[in-house]
Amino acid sequence: MTDEVRWDRMFPDQLEAAFAACPLLYLTYGLCEPHGPHNALGLDSLKAHALACRAAEAHRGIVAPPDYWHIHELGQFAVWLNEKVGNVARGWMTALPPWQHFRNVCYQIRAADNLGFHGAILLTGHYGANWQDLKTLVDLVQPHVGVRLYALPDFEANTSGFFGTGDHHRDHAGKVETSQLMALEPAEVDLSRLPKPDEPGPHFALGPDYELSDRRVGERMIADQVAWLGRKGEELLARYRDEKPAKRLRTYGEVEVLWRDVVTPALPGFLTMQQSPEDALPAESVWHANWRIPDAYG
Repeated sequence: MTDEVRWDRMFPDQLEAAFAACPLLYLTYGLCEPHGPHNALGLDSLKAHALACRAAEAHRGIVAPPDYWHIHELGQFAVWLNEKVGNVARGWMTALPPWQHFRNVCYQIRAADNLGFHGAILLTGHYGANWQDLKTLVDLVQPHVGVRLYALPDFEANTSGFFGTGDHHRDHAGKVETSQLMALEPAEVDLSRLPKPDEPGPHFALGPDYELSDRRVGERMIADQVAWLGRKGEELLARYRDEKPAKRLRTYGEVEVLWRDVVTPALPGFLTMQQSPEDALPAESVWHANWRIPDAYG
């Protein structure tokens, strides 16, 4: 039986033993949003968390509880929802604006640093521009903490090329994500729910190449990603040993100062904070209400 790696399902003595063996933490991100009629809405977080668990089982480490609240419903995200999901009565989103999500991430980094972790991998299964901003946030925070950080979208670790040359190893509710979820959480995929080929859409942001989904291919992609994450974890732990950082982010007050003095001045430049006038949404769109970024934050 595989040793438990999930922080929330471990006893104190298990956590201490796991930390002593490998002081590496996985922080995973995603949200609930439509992923076609055939995938559970939590696909992004389910995928990232299950992938982190497999990596920790194979290479050691501890996996924090998943964060199911992520960026959506504003700016380019709202434009995408209007086009790909349409005017649905309820979108069933667990969405936050960027300024709230990234502030939460700072507190999560504080927890990792305060506990003494040597490395932390921040893994998001949700795409758009947010993964680039997550990398920017890590760059801003890293000089102020001891824990060595690395942020990535899960597709960065997917270098397999199993769907052919030129593939970017990512999509939305298409062959890549569906295959991954079939491999990681098979009960959360139901292909019988797919629409008939001639049934008009949009179909809850269904990817155009979903028919190529294959659990066996998903397993091979996951194996590739797990190996990649194992290498990255070793790299972070080696960096900590070599650099011997002395800083620690210990208090909530220190997080607030970091947010105020370091992150907030850079926030208007985050890609998820950008708004283009030509992408204005019609007032009748259900996604119009939160589309505009408030002047106080933009």
